[in-house]
Amino acid sequence: MTHCDLTLPTPEENLACDEVLLDLCEEGFASEVLRFWEPSQYFVVVGYANKVAHEVNDAYCEFSGIRILRRCTGGGAVLQGRGVLNYSLILRADGELHNIPATNNFILKRHQAALAAILKAPVEIQGHTDLAIGGLKFSGNSQRRKKHYLLFHGSILLHLDIDQVEKTLSFPSRQPDYRLGRSHSDFLMNLKVPSELIKNTLRKTWNATEPLPRFPVDQIAVLARHKYSQPEWNLKF
Repeated sequence: MTHCDLTLPTPEENLACDEVLLDLCEEGFASEVLRFWEPSQYFVVVGYANKVAHEVNDAYCEFSGIRILRRCTGGGAVLQGRGVLNYSLILRADGELHNIPATNNFILKRHQAALAAILKAPVEIQGHTDLAIGGLKFSGNSQRRKKHYLLFHGSILLHLDIDQVEKTLSFPSRQPDYRLGRSHSDFLMNLKVPSELIKNTLRKTWNATEPLPRFPVDQIAVLARHKYSQPEWNLKF
C-alpha cells in the first residue's frame, strides 16, 4: 500500500483530495492508499445527506467566519480544526470488504486493536462506526463505495477545542444508542497524544510502506473549485 501525509492549503482541497484518490484507484491509475491530513483552521463538514439547518449552528458559523462544507460520504456533521487528525483509506472493495457492514467491522477491528495497544486503554467499537474509550467518542468514520474500490475515512480527536464543537454543531438529529442524549462536551474526548504516534501506528497496521508516487494536484484543484467550493453542493440540503 502507498501512503501520503499532506495537508492541502484549503478545506475544499482536502475534501476533494479523498474523492480524487478514490476515482484514480477506480480508474486503474493508482493502487491502495493511506492518506493523513491535519487542518489548521476551523470548518464544519456535514455528511452527504445531512440537512445543514438541522445539524449546524449556521448563525454562529457565519458570525465566526467558519465555513460549512459537505463531504462525499455519509455520517454526521463534524468540526474540523487544529487538534484533529484525519486519515483516508482507499481499498479494494472485495474479499472481507465486500459490503458496508463487513467493511466497517474489518477496518474498525484493526484500528481498535492497534490503538488499544499504543494507548494502553480498552478501545471500544460503538454505534456503527465510532471508536471510544469508556463510552467517550474519539473517532468517527464513514465510507463511499464504487465498483472496485472504496473510500473509508475518519477523524481522530487529539487536541481539539471541544467547546468549539458545542458552539458550531447542533445536537445531532440522529444519535447512536450509547450517546444517551449527552452533549458534545460530555460525549467527546481527546486522546492527547502526538499525531505522529497515531500515523506511525496506522502505517504499520496497513503495511503502507511506499510513498504515493504521484499526487494529483491539478485534479484536486479542479474538483475543489467546481464542487467543494460551490453552495449548490455544500448547502444542497
